[in-house]
Order: sequence, then structure tokens, then C-alpha cells
Amino acid sequence: MTKEQGAFRTIGELSKELSIKPHILRYWEDQFAMLTPLKRAGARRHYRPEDVEMVKTINRLINEEGYTIKGARKFLASRRKAPEMVENAPQTAAPAMPLASDGREDNSLILAELKSIRNQLSEALSDA
Repeated sequence: MTKEQGAFRTIGELSKELSIKPHILRYWEDQFAMLTPLKRAGARRHYRPEDVEMVKTINRLINEEGYTIKGARKFLASRRKAPEMVENAPQTAAPAMPLASDGREDNSLILAELKSIRNQLSEALSDA
């Protein structure tokens, strides 16, 4: 039985699919803060599609390209920061968002701003 591309995977399913032992996946969760599968009742792990891609990337970096855990962490952190640096090129405070003429805000701008704030808070917490 094969699951759809976007389906959640248990640790056993992901382990079989990628030929990575479950204890290695659990270890990587401790070592890579950005790898956070959902945990259900009884601490059962369910990997979302983005978690599966993260595991594939970590596996490639460590087992194929020869990165250390620390080096892979730095690589992934720099990759996460790169898009933000382009978006926020001048490191000044973002101007307040104006309201549209009909009184409603542009949802996509608000969502982008909220994601930027979330990422900044996440980085600040991981550095603390």
C-alpha cells in the first residue's frame, strides 16, 4: 500500500520509505530544530510532507554529501534565512500597512508580514 504524495507518514512508514532507522529519525529531531513532526496520542509521530522533504534533505546532506550534523544545521539555517534577507534587504523597521480604500486590508500582505514576524521570533528563540 502506497500513500499519496501529500499524506502524513508515521515514523515506521518514513523509515521504510527512505531506508533510515527510526532511532536515527528521532535523533535528527533532537539535532535539527526545524524538523518537528506532529505528535499524537502516545507520542506517535506523524510526518507532514514538509517534514518528509526536510528528512530527505538532511539525509542527502549527511549521508551523500558528507556534512557533519553541525554543518548540515548551518547549511539549513542559512538556507532558511536567505529568502528573508532578499525580502527585507534594508534592515529597517517595516512601515505600517495602510488600509485599502474600502476598509479591508490586503490579506496576502498581512500573511507575509505575519510569517516574517513568526520566523524572526523562531530565530530569536532558537538563539536563546
